[in-house]
Amino acid sequence: MAGGTFVTQNKVRPGVYIETSSVPKPLGALGERGITALALTLPWGPSKQLITVEAGADTFDVLGYDITGASLLLVKESLKRAKTLLLYRLNEGVKATATLTTLTVTAKYGGVRGNDISVIIQTNIDDPAKFDVTTLVLGAVVNTQIVSGIAGLMTNDWVVFSGTGSLAVTAGLPLAGGANGTVTNADHTAFLSALELQEFQTVGLTTDEAQLKSVYTAFVKRLREDEGKKVQAVVPNYPIADYEGVISVKNGVVLSDGTTLTNAQTVAWVAGATAAANVNEALTYSAYDDAVDVVPRYTNSQIIAALNAGEFLFTASNGRAIVEQDINTLQSFTVKKGKEFRKNRVIRVLDGIANDLKTIFEKFYIGKVDNNADGRNLLRSEAINYFTTLQNINAIQNFDAQNDITFIQGVESDAVYAESFAQPVDSIEKIYFRLKVK
Repeated sequence: MAGGTFVTQNKVRPGVYIETSSVPKPLGALGERGITALALTLPWGPSKQLITVEAGADTFDVLGYDITGASLLLVKESLKRAKTLLLYRLNEGVKATATLTTLTVTAKYGGVRGNDISVIIQTNIDDPAKFDVTTLVLGAVVNTQIVSGIAGLMTNDWVVFSGTGSLAVTAGLPLAGGANGTVTNADHTAFLSALELQEFQTVGLTTDEAQLKSVYTAFVKRLREDEGKKVQAVVPNYPIADYEGVISVKNGVVLSDGTTLTNAQTVAWVAGATAAANVNEALTYSAYDDAVDVVPRYTNSQIIAALNAGEFLFTASNGRAIVEQDINTLQSFTVKKGKEFRKNRVIRVLDGIANDLKTIFEKFYIGKVDNNADGRNLLRSEAINYFTTLQNINAIQNFDAQNDITFIQGVESDAVYAESFAQPVDSIEKIYFRLKVK
């Protein structure tokens, strides 16, 4: 008996021809959020490269400190909300070293953390011809090796051994000379170049340097407008950016342990919180994690002036530091960009639509689907499903699948022209309540 599959009904022999396929269904989904990026000056760790730090991960071996250490303060602040931090160590620094006869011990990375490292060399109890070589950080053992001589020593997460010959016993060989070094604006430029190749939602600038603010602003403008990559920058004191892709943090906070963070330092939290916020979520009146006050405090008139200027600020409320309003720096409203574009929740919805549909279409449709009525209907169905999902989670409202999305043949044979309408849902932020006595 004949059989097999078919594309068209052109078989000659009698038989059963079965073509199996999936029932058409959406291929894409809402993209995940929660990735922020920071470039910091640090006392330890790989330099001039992006390091992925996940919330809750152990940072000791890679960054030299526990996440609660003062040196990683801004890393901790960003990961209070963010799922992932793309961290770039700006400085290279000077590596701490120590020598003992023909043995040289060099810190794996430059920075002052290297000065906390020491090495102990003792005769092995079980085999007197061998040595126990122990690496310690502030007295805590991080590595132990049993070797016969210098040639047998292996590099560990903290130090590099070099030299030739035999080992000498020592109760403690401290490393010294480690320094953090300096950072230039060119280091930030290198960071942004590396970051451009990654997926992320926000990038933060934790220094109040005017030239760098303009560099970060230009970076996100280019990504948003030329590359179609909808991201936001968070910087301190820069409302003149006047752009929906830039958030300007006006003041700082006081943490429960008494630590005072400047507005440049609170950028880390804002960048992380903004990256992690869902498309159906606003940060307005959200409390800064573990903060009990703000610095400086502002009067009512000062707060109003700051909001009108497009500044993101914190206000004190019942022993907490809360976000006054989740806004960006856009001030020059136009017909194409009305006042709603200042709201970051709205921007998250619009950016999500742009990023997600771009990803879905590139992954599943470009070069794979015919540009005819059937192919364009597949695109349209995909978009309808996506917008319906947004409406189901209250990210948009009043979506009309029949009239709000159109896909038609473009000017050229391989082009498709599409139009869509979306009404993002904002959060309730003002309640006017009139009470009448009768």
